[in-house]
This record gives sequence, structure tokens and C-alpha cells, in this order.
Amino acid sequence: MLLAEPSRTSLDLSFTLAGVPVRVHPLFWLVAAFLGFSAGDPVFVVIWVAVVFVSILVHEFGHAFAMRRYGESPRVVLHAMGGLTMAEPTPWGRTLANVSPGGRQQILISAAGPGAGFVLAGLVLAVMIGAGLTLGVGTAFGLVQVSEGALQSNAVRYLDALISSLLWVNVAWGVINLLPVYPLDGGNISRQLFLMADPLQGVRKSLWVSVGVGAAAAALGLLVLNSVYIGVLFGLLAFSSYGMLRGQGVGRL
Repeated sequence: MLLAEPSRTSLDLSFTLAGVPVRVHPLFWLVAAFLGFSAGDPVFVVIWVAVVFVSILVHEFGHAFAMRRYGESPRVVLHAMGGLTMAEPTPWGRTLANVSPGGRQQILISAAGPGAGFVLAGLVLAVMIGAGLTLGVGTAFGLVQVSEGALQSNAVRYLDALISSLLWVNVAWGVINLLPVYPLDGGNISRQLFLMADPLQGVRKSLWVSVGVGAAAAALGLLVLNSVYIGVLFGLLAFSSYGMLRGQGVGRL
């Protein structure tokens, strides 16, 4: 969800995974811990932070591997509640994507992030089935059913938290991220589709869609889901898209 890379700090965690440089900004840990703080139990908070870290890293690596498929050299930054996957510039100062954008190529790169999360969720379900754990209707909402006596009570609770958090983050967040709201992946996909259909007005049309869907999602979050976080998040995204429209001069679709 980031638009620009955050500044480096002395507290950054940096490493390389599968040949891709990764940098984790300290705000990533703070925001993740804050979101999990309501659980009350420190172990639950640690589980939540670990799940968010792994899930967002998998999401960004979905983008990174897709970019590599098209000849780019990606790197990943995790910051606050999101991540950013960027292509290293060529010796001429531009990325390959900038040289040859390719609408379909960009759509596949954007879709690869949520897609990687869905694959991870599928693997979690496969492991559960293989381990003989019973799935409840509300699995992604913390209602995983574990056979009685299989594990001690605390272990069951922590296993439940781990599985339900993995499914929630990778499925629910993945679906939300595919909404056509800029700069979510769905917003980028929407922009490319509009540009392919209408190169002159495609960006403007995609921003109008972003404003409308973002406002609707904000209202749904506040009035139906009673989620201030969703309401504020999508309200800000809708406002940001409208600001981009004003920067271009608001006009007809």
C-alpha cells in the first residue's frame, strides 16, 4: 500500500531471501503489535505479529517473483501496515517496467501478491486436513475446531490463534486488497484495465471508481462492520484518489 519507500533507520532489519533484498522498517513491528494488542495475552500478540510478518512478506514476494519473471530485479520493504516491492533501476536509471510498461504484465504483477496469499492459505488448510483437524464454518474468524484431548488447552488456543490469523490475513486481507481502490493491488489492476480500454481517460476513470468504491467501503466499515479502522483507511484512500482527480482537473468520466 505504500506509494514511496520510507527513509532508512538504524533500527531497520535487513536480509536477503531467495536473492531478493528485504528491509523491515521498525514501524512495521509497532503497528502490527498495536493491532494485536487487543488480544490481551502476550503470546497471542507475538503470534499475530509473526503471522502479519510472514503473510505480508509472502504477499510482497508474490509481486517480487512476478517482477523477476519479466526480467526485473526486485527488492522488498515492509513498513507500518503494508509493504512495497520495487524494481532496482537499470544502469540507465529506469526499471524495465518503465521502459516497457505492458498493461497485462503489470496486471499479473499486481495480482501475484494476493495470489501468493491465497496459495499460503490453501497450504494451511491442506496441513489442517492432513493433521486431522476439523474445520468449522467460521474458520477464518477464530472458530477452528480441534479434536478434544488432542492437545492441552493452552496449546489448542494458541494453535487456533495461529491458524485463524493465517487464514484471516491471507484470505480476508487478500480480498480487500483486490478492491479497485488506489493504491491497493486491485486499484492498480483497475487502472491498467481502464488504460488498455481508454489510453486517454483511463487513469481518470479508474480514479473515479477508486473514489466511489473507497467511499462505499468506508461507509460499510463504519456503519455495518463497526470497524473504525476500515472506515478510516478507506476514507483516506477515497480522499487521496479524489485529490489525484483534482490534481488532474476534475471533469467528466
